[in-house]
Amino acid sequence: MTDTAVTETKNSETKKTDAKKPLPRPAPESVPYWEAAREHRLVIQRCNACGKFWFPPSRSCPHCLAADFAWTPVSGTGKVFSFVTFHRVYHPAFAKEVPYVVALVELAEGPRLLTNIVGIKPEVVTCDMPVKVVFDDVEPGVSVPKFAPLDAATKS
Repeated sequence: MTDTAVTETKNSETKKTDAKKPLPRPAPESVPYWEAAREHRLVIQRCNACGKFWFPPSRSCPHCLAADFAWTPVSGTGKVFSFVTFHRVYHPAFAKEVPYVVALVELAEGPRLLTNIVGIKPEVVTCDMPVKVVFDDVEPGVSVPKFAPLDAATKS
């Protein structure tokens, strides 16, 4: 490999690892969710008519169609319903995190959230594993809810 090729390779690797992660772009319906996350609180919508929780956010209850709801704090605990481990880099900003787990977590209150499982080796993650919410402060004013094992003994 020539010196020029080595320099070009190093420059392209630097560009890949210097890439910024995409930030959440809240829809009007999800603004309260992201505002609470910034404060390290997990809230989801709860219908004032039928009392059921739901996620993702919407303008009316998917259970009874009522438009009367409240953003309600939830326990932040749940279990891994399903997951996949990514071994391939699909965005340069995630290159240093491969492998990482993307999971569907079922909250104790019922709704399921698409998220990441952190604080544990990917090969140890299992379905039905108890988890709790943690917050990743990706930049000032932006926090992303993720989940970690509920039992510290499960961590790697």
